[in-house]
Amino acid sequence: MLPNFSYVRVHSVKEALEHLSSGKTCIHAGGTDLLGCLEKNLIAADKVVSLGRLSDLKGVREEGGGVRIGALTSISELARHPVIVEKYRALSQAAAQVASPQLRNQGTLGGNLCQKPRCWYYRGEFDCLRKGGEICYAVVGDNRFHCIFGGDPCYIVHPSDTAAALVALEAEVRITGPGGTRAVPLEDFFVTPEKDVRKETSLERGEILMEVVVPVPAPGSVSSYRKVRARNSWDFALAGVAIVLGMSGGTVKKCRVVLSGAAPIPWRSREAEQALQGQSLGAEVIARAAEAAVSKAQPLDHNAYKIPMFRGLLEQELKKLASLL
Repeated sequence: MLPNFSYVRVHSVKEALEHLSSGKTCIHAGGTDLLGCLEKNLIAADKVVSLGRLSDLKGVREEGGGVRIGALTSISELARHPVIVEKYRALSQAAAQVASPQLRNQGTLGGNLCQKPRCWYYRGEFDCLRKGGEICYAVVGDNRFHCIFGGDPCYIVHPSDTAAALVALEAEVRITGPGGTRAVPLEDFFVTPEKDVRKETSLERGEILMEVVVPVPAPGSVSSYRKVRARNSWDFALAGVAIVLGMSGGTVKKCRVVLSGAAPIPWRSREAEQALQGQSLGAEVIARAAEAAVSKAQPLDHNAYKIPMFRGLLEQELKKLASLL
């Protein structure tokens, strides 16, 4: 049952910050998951502040060779925007694989990055660690879709596809709050359970995620994102991988490999990156990088299938990228 709350549609960021400064308030952007979270008391709020009228937080703008993406930009716009499609292929592919067409039309980039975990214990009638309880029920329960990296003590997986692509693309977020504006590398924006089991992001009370800034791609770079899911539409990633390669003369000069559906945060695989760095993309190097990506996996009782899934997915995507060079 939904709690009682007031609803305010603001006309400026300043007005939004004023409303967020007192009481139990939450932000409404696309709202595709908000009502569910309020109903299940995952978010406690007596006031909902809608940002929908803030046109300054919408759209993709080129600047200095890179792009600035407003937090209220729809996932559909990201998937089809010509600049994103041309220069940031991994992001356009990730956006195109989010949920269903209806949810992509309504959902926003900011909401996709800040969404709550989809763990069925967290979303269900369980007093789990993330809700202030004493145990993570996934450890001994049904953990088919839970993480194989970075889980202790909470074994959720981060649900965002765009997050993995943007971490691989070295994006940063701009945040505004009572203390002013700050920039945070997206890789540092997400919070592991080890640091704080109750938080998913580094957003503080009263802060608003304003935009995502993606730097200009390195010369000779290629990128991709792909995920495997139980159903070919709607579902979250069982395993996903975002890859960005900076090539020079057939050699990998720079690379970022980020896994989705693997960990409580978008999981950067430095082991795979190390195996690729300074190498040409031959079959042996690709196989070695794919094996390195899962070398430190710690599966639970029912999700060890993810190890060969990630290995095969990474190997296939690297071969595809090699064919484009």
